[in-house]
Amino acid sequence: MKKYNSFSGTVTMIQDYLAGSDEELKGCFKLMSLLSEDGSIVNFVISPTTYFLNHVMVSVGDRVTGFYDVNVPVILIYPPQYQALIIVKDNPYQNVKVDYFNSLLISSDGQLQLNLSSHTPILLQNNQSFTLSPTNRNLLVVYGFATFSIPAQTTPYKIIVLC
Repeated sequence: MKKYNSFSGTVTMIQDYLAGSDEELKGCFKLMSLLSEDGSIVNFVISPTTYFLNHVMVSVGDRVTGFYDVNVPVILIYPPQYQALIIVKDNPYQNVKVDYFNSLLISSDGQLQLNLSSHTPILLQNNQSFTLSPTNRNLLVVYGFATFSIPAQTTPYKIIVLC
C-alpha cells in the first residue's frame, strides 16, 4: 500500500532526465527542482505516468506540491530525489490532500473527513467517472473550506481515485 508524503516549493529548474539507455525514453522524463520557503531543496523525477492535477503545464517560478510514496527506496544524495506520483500547481482557492481514506472517509492521519454530496465528481486519473464507492482507497481530494474540528470535515470539489 502506498503511503504518501509531499513537498511544496517554487520550481527553480526543469530539465531532461536520462532514465536509461533506451533511445525511445529520451525526453520522456524530467527532473524538477523545488525550493521551499525555509530553503530546503527537493528534486522530483517526473515520468510519463506522473499525474498532474487538471493536466496543468508547470513552469519555472510556479509554486507546486509534489507527492511521492515514502515506501519507495531512494538514493542517498543531496538534495533528496523522489519519484513524483502527483504534481499539484498551487491555487489559493483550493486545498489538496492525497491519502488513504477508510470506510468512514477519514484520512489515514485522522485529519480530514469527507462528506460527499450528489454533486461531488468522483473520477479516475484519466478523467472518466468512477462508479463504485471511494471508501477504503487512496484518493486525491480537492476541497475548499473545512471545519476546525478534529478530524476537519469538508465537502470536496472533486475526488480522483488513485487505482
